[in-house]
Amino acid sequence: MPDTPTTTPARKTRILLADDHALVRRGVRLILDGEPDLQVVAEAGDGAEAIEMARSERPDLAVLDIAMPRLTGLQAARELSRTMPELRILMLTMYDNEQYFFEALKAGASGFVLKSVADRDLVEACRAAMRDEPFLYPGAVTALIRNYLDRVREGGDVPARAITEREEEILKLVAEGHSSKEIAGMLVISVKTVERHRANLLQKLGLRDRLELTRYAIRAGLIEP
Repeated sequence: MPDTPTTTPARKTRILLADDHALVRRGVRLILDGEPDLQVVAEAGDGAEAIEMARSERPDLAVLDIAMPRLTGLQAARELSRTMPELRILMLTMYDNEQYFFEALKAGASGFVLKSVADRDLVEACRAAMRDEPFLYPGAVTALIRNYLDRVREGGDVPARAITEREEEILKLVAEGHSSKEIAGMLVISVKTVERHRANLLQKLGLRDRLELTRYAIRAGLIEP
């Protein structure tokens, strides 16, 4: 009797999931692990941990929440795109915000999924990312087209970032309530350097104090309100 040929099961897409809410991670994990071709192999509670887990676990795909402590998902995405260019990245957010969407694209993400419809969109977004295809929800497509038409009409380019990545790091930590001394310790720089960046931020953004910096950080998606 001839041997029955054996088929090798298709390799699953290995996923890193980062969100600072354990309940959200559990729900998203249930969605992804329920699919035959997807598997969550690592979880992280903030952007800095996501970078560490990506380096140690070498996943195929990172699903990052935008608003997280220490480093945001956008900051983590920039670093991962720079150091692990083969890694596919999807952003997960509860905010239908055009600014987050464009920042996500600039950070190297290939897709943008709203948490409110994650049960409907996330699986397809993961598969699209692994096919090297973008995944955009309908509102994001509208924003992209409107932005393109505006640029064509005005004959201009996408505006450059208002602040540097280092200034963004410091802005986030200031808005989270950390003192200059604490920030200096976390970023391994001098207190004087922190104060200089802080002064530059106030000047560049036309703001007066920590309260206004915090409001700006909320609008920019660096911290949650």
